[in-house]
Amino acid sequence: MEAALVPQLPIGNEWQYEPKWDGFRCIAFRDGTEVMLQSKSGKLLNRYFPELLSALREVKAGRFVIDGEIVIADENGSDFDQLLQRIHPAASRVKMLSEEYPAHFEIFDLLSDDKGASLLAESLSGRRQKLERFAKRYVPKNSLLRLSPMTTDIAAAADWLKKQRSSLDGIVAKRRDLPYAAGERSAMKKFKRIRTADCVVGGFRYAGESRNAVGSLLLGLYEDGLLHHVGFVSGIKANGRKTLLKKLKPLIQPPGFTGRAPGGPSRWSTERSAQWEPLKPELVVEVSFDHVTANRFRHGTKILRWRPDKAPTQCGMEQIAV
Repeated sequence: MEAALVPQLPIGNEWQYEPKWDGFRCIAFRDGTEVMLQSKSGKLLNRYFPELLSALREVKAGRFVIDGEIVIADENGSDFDQLLQRIHPAASRVKMLSEEYPAHFEIFDLLSDDKGASLLAESLSGRRQKLERFAKRYVPKNSLLRLSPMTTDIAAAADWLKKQRSSLDGIVAKRRDLPYAAGERSAMKKFKRIRTADCVVGGFRYAGESRNAVGSLLLGLYEDGLLHHVGFVSGIKANGRKTLLKKLKPLIQPPGFTGRAPGGPSRWSTERSAQWEPLKPELVVEVSFDHVTANRFRHGTKILRWRPDKAPTQCGMEQIAV
């Protein structure tokens, strides 16, 4: 079941609210000794989370299907960077990380019960009642499987976002009267807390091999006198990419970032996407963002306006502090 992004949470008796965890969406299947973790895109995640496979086998029901989110947490909240490190080809490294930084599974829906009966056609309110009974009866205490909270009080949901914002990616609203709408966005809405920051443009990437237009701007913030890379913005109007390049070319000058710099190639980036041009730290742009992990924007940002009135040295890391 998918969620549509909305500017504000819907209100009404037909809605329930849940935390939107900052992790990997996952459906977990169990049939006897066979266990499967499936990602949102349909990929098998078993090899990356051995501790969750063990936890699922410890459930005292032999058959079930549950929907939830895989999360790794630390003392500051969710650690999405640590979660990304699990997607590694070396089994020895995955094993080491699973022991040092174990993941847990936030369960928010029951799709098939302990007898193997599908619950997809039932209303969410009915499925939630069965999920709570299932968790109480079958999931061991101190398990890595956790029942994700739910409320029908929108004020309580807003309080979650205020108090747990380092752990949450937002709040999800779900229609209590509807069945599980697989592949649709009709029964679930998501709200993210949008914030803004003034960032220094410390570099850019080209739009293509022709290198005649800007593809994305690399953003930085100052901390202890050093300019650290914190993310990027790529939502530049197509008809302005070549004009922007003319503005940036005279500013090309290393190092661009004097602190943490954009990384090199990885299994998530191509060789071209890892190449970038450093700029003199003279331009400031205001961007909107929704979530921060390890002092970096969790997702791409959106340009709001250029800030010629603001000195680059005024753009500090404190703007994105949790």
